[in-house]
Amino acid sequence: MEEKVKNKGGQRVGENLPHEILGVILLNLGGPDSIQAVRPFLYNLFSDRQIIQLGPSFMQKPLAWLISTIRAKKTEKAYKLIGGKSPILEITRAQAKDLEKALNQQSAVSSQQSIPSPTKEGNREGVSFKVYIGMRYWHPLIENIIPQISKDGIKKLIALSLYPQYSITTSGSSLMKLKQVLAEYPIEVFSVPSWFNHPMYIEALVDVVKKGIESFYTSSLIPHPSSSEDIHVLFSAHSLPEKIIENGDPYVEQTTGTIREITERIHLKWHLSYQSKSGPVKWLSPSTEEKLEELAGQGIKNILVVPVSFVSDHIETLYEIDILYRNYAEKFGINLKRTDSLNIHPAFIQALKDVVIKSAREAGWA
Repeated sequence: MEEKVKNKGGQRVGENLPHEILGVILLNLGGPDSIQAVRPFLYNLFSDRQIIQLGPSFMQKPLAWLISTIRAKKTEKAYKLIGGKSPILEITRAQAKDLEKALNQQSAVSSQQSIPSPTKEGNREGVSFKVYIGMRYWHPLIENIIPQISKDGIKKLIALSLYPQYSITTSGSSLMKLKQVLAEYPIEVFSVPSWFNHPMYIEALVDVVKKGIESFYTSSLIPHPSSSEDIHVLFSAHSLPEKIIENGDPYVEQTTGTIREITERIHLKWHLSYQSKSGPVKWLSPSTEEKLEELAGQGIKNILVVPVSFVSDHIETLYEIDILYRNYAEKFGINLKRTDSLNIHPAFIQALKDVVIKSAREAGWA
């Protein structure tokens, strides 16, 4: 699912330039970097009508201020339990660093193996990559990083959403903001809003699922040689208002597409639920709490949770799953574990690299 956008001043696709630096921007939600940042982060989140529409448009910001003020104390308590801030910035920086290294190693190998040939438009002596981070709701904000990208002389930018499954509320919102900001800069952008079934991304997920299943044995929760049939896998995805899906959003379809790819590679007894809902509208179901109670009623004792729509640790994994859902599961006698988040998993970084390289080639930039 790819889209090319040409902004004013951008150079035409396929133009050959000597040793050009291609920019890559990793787009993500962001998270508060201190307890003091929680309320303004929530305000930014609820101000976005792509996430949730709070009455008529002129009431969005006043209601966002009210909701963020009311919810701040409860949310601050949750962040205090996971270190007083979100780790997503540090993790995304590590992802960007590893991706940039992988891309430039690939570029160096490609340059050594290829012999440039002259054309009317000149020779491409090779390209290198510089990877940036742009967050939607907290620093470094998309609108603040684009001026730096322009100052660095980047004229071509690959925008890669770190939400594997596309939704207007996540990738769509981030890419829309990026497009708005880039309209004032002579930068051409190639956007990659979805990569839910990329083979190396699936490979990384299969790896953490296998290790998660093995952890039940190594922790003596299940004695060998018991079968993995004793373990049920619960794919927990971020919830969305049902109305968004009814309006054609492909998020659920792509989420089940990711799960289908995983279960074609490894046999699992699996289930799907949705977490992190907020607000009075009708959200996707079943919720993760409802599914845990349902599975407990079926006598299931060992559950491995896979946060399928997240690629980094943050409050949804470290607090909701590791603390809230684990305590909830214990009340029903369930042993609940979670797979490691992908973070800087080598196969995941290779997946991102492959997406960027293919995008650069499709755009005619490499």
